[in-house]
Amino acid sequence: MTWPRLGSCRLAFQKVPMAMNFIIDGPEDARITIMLAHGAGAPMTSTSMDSLAGALAGIGFRVARFEFGYMAARRSGTRRPPPKAERLTAEYRAAIEEFGATGPLIVGGKSMGGRVASMIADELYASKTIAGLLCLGYPFHPPGKPTQLRTAHLIDVHAPTLICQGTRDAFGTREEVGHFGLSKSIEMLWLEDGDHDLKPRKSISGFTAQDHLTTLAEKVRDWGDRLAP
Repeated sequence: MTWPRLGSCRLAFQKVPMAMNFIIDGPEDARITIMLAHGAGAPMTSTSMDSLAGALAGIGFRVARFEFGYMAARRSGTRRPPPKAERLTAEYRAAIEEFGATGPLIVGGKSMGGRVASMIADELYASKTIAGLLCLGYPFHPPGKPTQLRTAHLIDVHAPTLICQGTRDAFGTREEVGHFGLSKSIEMLWLEDGDHDLKPRKSISGFTAQDHLTTLAEKVRDWGDRLAP
């Protein structure tokens, strides 16, 4: 199954200093901007990222996607494995600075991209740089290794956070996450039978990928309205 491609109102493949590129979806005058980084193995132009950005742009957000250096290098034939998430936090800070959002900004991303953003969310929230954190399929632990948790910083995170997670995500199921003792600042949106890309099996769940995209977008809109009324 592949995600449906929604109309995304793409405006630009914007070049900025330091050769960092952004893909911009949604209206330029949107009230809230959402910055999204990609997962460990797929670029910002993956079908999943296209569909997620399109769904959010389609309800009025301005969505800015960018790539970490190791992924951008693959476009010129230099294939490197992803670094540890901790080594990418500086690149995420640089992306925020270079993009220069003028209104409320939500940071986050798909899988590893959301994890990297989560590591700097509190400092950015304290400095009023961001309004919140959005994680799309958070990698709570490596698949098949439920004791190798990546949650220590999520126990007492203060930045308003929304994690959208499939109930059968191999990186953290609903049953597992309920025992992690996450901060009260974190809201969870559980998408029934969704995998790590949030996609359900229609024959089992009765939901389609588009159903989950719609649910996700509506939840993010309601959550965003509370962050920046």
